[in-house]
Amino acid sequence: MKLLIIEDEADLLETVRSYLTGEGFLCETASTYFKAEDSLSAYTYDIIILDITLPDGNGLDLMDIIKKRNSRAGILIVSARNSLNDKLSGLDMGADDYITKPFHLSELNSRIKALARRRLFNGVNELIFNEIKINIDYTEVYVNDKRIDLTKKEFEILVYFISNQSKVLTHEAIAEHVWGDNSSFADNFDFIYSHIKNLRKKIQQNGGNDYLRNIYGLGYKFCEK
Repeated sequence: MKLLIIEDEADLLETVRSYLTGEGFLCETASTYFKAEDSLSAYTYDIIILDITLPDGNGLDLMDIIKKRNSRAGILIVSARNSLNDKLSGLDMGADDYITKPFHLSELNSRIKALARRRLFNGVNELIFNEIKINIDYTEVYVNDKRIDLTKKEFEILVYFISNQSKVLTHEAIAEHVWGDNSSFADNFDFIYSHIKNLRKKIQQNGGNDYLRNIYGLGYKFCEK
């Protein structure tokens, strides 16, 4: 799951990034309004953690950009303890939740997971596609009720495919979603092919069907035959 953390306090930004990365999230960061605006205009995210007090602008002014480019993203506002009006304004503008500084990292993690379930997975913590079952919270995958071991990238790819089943996902979209902004510097997409090949093999070795369709020149589609 791909997150953008917008926070101007350098120590807090690094603490949150490090913690959430350890929890299995792909985290990108922005410490200024300008950097956040640039990232939001160029890339898509699943969850956006938005500090509304930035040195070069009001974080709430980013809401329009988020809604245009990241319409499916969940938005979690970070606010100071005494900024009730900002919280209410953010919620009125379309934010999903808010958390007040100072906060416990475990609470932030729980709120992100709850937000992801509501916005991305229709309120459930399991994705089921025929014989494949994914537990989102515990990052576990079962094929025919047998747990299989996937790498972090394989898990992210599978969740991305099942969440977008029957849609053609380009190589660029897959790379950006799973590897983040740095994927744009890749010379080719061989790293995607390798992970998808291994994912296919592990599913089929445990009696699962191959639902991945290679759409020549574009990317992949995850669907029934």
